[in-house]
Amino acid sequence: MYKSFILFAALIIATSCVPAKKYQELLAKSEQCDSELTSMKDKFLTYEAQNKELKAKVDLLERSISGLKSDTTDIGAKLRTIRAKYDKLVSLNEALETNYDKLRLSGAKETAVLSAELEAKQLELQQKEDELMRLEQTLIAREKKLEEQEKKLAELNEKLAAQEKATAALKERVSEALRAFENRGLTVEERNGKIYVSLEAKLLFKSGSTVVEAEGKNALIELAKVLESEKDLEIVVEGHTDTDPLKGSTHPTNNWELSVLRATSVIDILVANSQMDPSQLMAAGRSEYHPVDPNDKAKNRRIEIIISPDLDALFQLISE
Repeated sequence: MYKSFILFAALIIATSCVPAKKYQELLAKSEQCDSELTSMKDKFLTYEAQNKELKAKVDLLERSISGLKSDTTDIGAKLRTIRAKYDKLVSLNEALETNYDKLRLSGAKETAVLSAELEAKQLELQQKEDELMRLEQTLIAREKKLEEQEKKLAELNEKLAAQEKATAALKERVSEALRAFENRGLTVEERNGKIYVSLEAKLLFKSGSTVVEAEGKNALIELAKVLESEKDLEIVVEGHTDTDPLKGSTHPTNNWELSVLRATSVIDILVANSQMDPSQLMAAGRSEYHPVDPNDKAKNRRIEIIISPDLDALFQLISE
């Protein structure tokens, strides 16, 4: 538009017969205006670009400021919360310090009492611990002793079982040896771990006599053959009578003497007809005072040979 104006002006000048010098001046100004216009356009473009760049920076700054404002708001809220908690803690601490001072000033006596009670409890606890230790040591000792006793008991039971087995076997051998005399006034029994060989007087003696008859002697010899190899036995020969008194004036003069003499007669036969050790034998007289049947005098007149195992080893074990 500006160029058209210049051309129009030049045309007017030309048609108006403007002098050449004036025309040259106008032309020079026109060129200068064109140059300035071009420079102004370049600056305008530069300014426009700078303006866009500044707007972009402004937008960025505005967004940053908005974020900072939001963060600042959050931080402010948190700060206020923390400050409120801090103020509360300060107040609580002041209250605690006040209470502590009161307790420190007024509780010295109570502290001393508590300290004394604590020391007493500690002493009692120590005594209990010492007592507990002693009890534990006692328990250990008793457990050890119990273990030893259980071991001895097992050993004792083993020995008893072996003894019972041996006694049963011996009874069987005695019974077998004397089987021919069964139902003739001879019995073999096992009672309380002992073997009882009972021979009625009619098998051994005539009335009032202390001399063993032949049939009875044979029975005693058979018994001696079984017992002579048994070196761990104790053998008691007991004489028993009835209640009838003796009427003779010569020995035996009473039932006591008769019972003892009959027992010694039996022992004489046992020893004389075997290799039995006399130290294993003992004679005893019971007279009339241990009847087996108060209504049968014949059964009461008897010899009982009581065969006992040697229990010294067992008694020693028990005493230990």
